[in-house]
Amino acid sequence: MGRIPGTLTTVNRLGELERAIMDVLWETDTSLTVREVSARLTQRNLAHTTVMTVLDRLAKKGFARRERDGRAWRYCPAATRETYVTELMLTALEQTGDRTAALTRFAQSVSGVEAEVLRDALEVIEGSGEGDDGT
Repeated sequence: MGRIPGTLTTVNRLGELERAIMDVLWETDTSLTVREVSARLTQRNLAHTTVMTVLDRLAKKGFARRERDGRAWRYCPAATRETYVTELMLTALEQTGDRTAALTRFAQSVSGVEAEVLRDALEVIEGSGEGDDGT
């Protein structure tokens, strides 16, 4: 099965600090400067240069996008949090020798509400004809 159009091409787990910074980016609708990201990381006492380095690495890895704003860079997520999690799940699924067993175990592990969401999503996909040709 191929990737969903417009998604991340390679996905690795984010480190703890990378995840905290991505959480800041995901929680806003606008792009942020390094200083603005630092200010929103209230639980941590990080040097400005540390946040700048992590944001630069996130941009190089494809998790964040950046654009010039005068002398500063502004950062925003390259994809939604949901897209990131979806790609993590697909990457994990690709690593199993038995996709059916992994999917079955996953389905047994979700709550009743989550199972209903999955059923609804599958009904929508089946009703629209998606997935019939591998897309």
